[in-house]
Amino acid sequence: MNFIILLITFILMEGATWLIHKYVMHGLLWGLHRDHHDHSTKGPFENNDFFFVIFALPAIALMYYGSINHYNYFFYVGLGITLYGMAYFLVHDIFIHQRIKWLDNTQNPYLLAIRRAHKQHHKHINKENGECFGFLYVPLKYFRMYYKKSK
Repeated sequence: MNFIILLITFILMEGATWLIHKYVMHGLLWGLHRDHHDHSTKGPFENNDFFFVIFALPAIALMYYGSINHYNYFFYVGLGITLYGMAYFLVHDIFIHQRIKWLDNTQNPYLLAIRRAHKQHHKHINKENGECFGFLYVPLKYFRMYYKKSK
């Protein structure tokens, strides 16, 4: 049952990410997210990187509370959020934005579609007229672009 809780949390995080990205990061907290779009911050870190801390705090709290209560479901919800965050970091920061060179020459249609959808998201420097706010879900039009080429 704990694995099911973890898996459902991981899957639900995609919807939460879409909502938070569109309405909070491109809304109320645009000031923190802006430098991710306009690349105005110099150096290896962006103000946008504070979102890792913001999202980690509830996950840590859930895991802590769940662990002192005999590893109840709160722990596994927090763990699911943490695993999603790790996947986000690997795919978004390392693969898509190449903060560390990794899989830069992939021909995998799904990975290419993720990268393309994210490029479409970054076409809009401002918070208006955005698209592709998700992370692991790729609109089919991008997936089809690369799936046809790989056959």
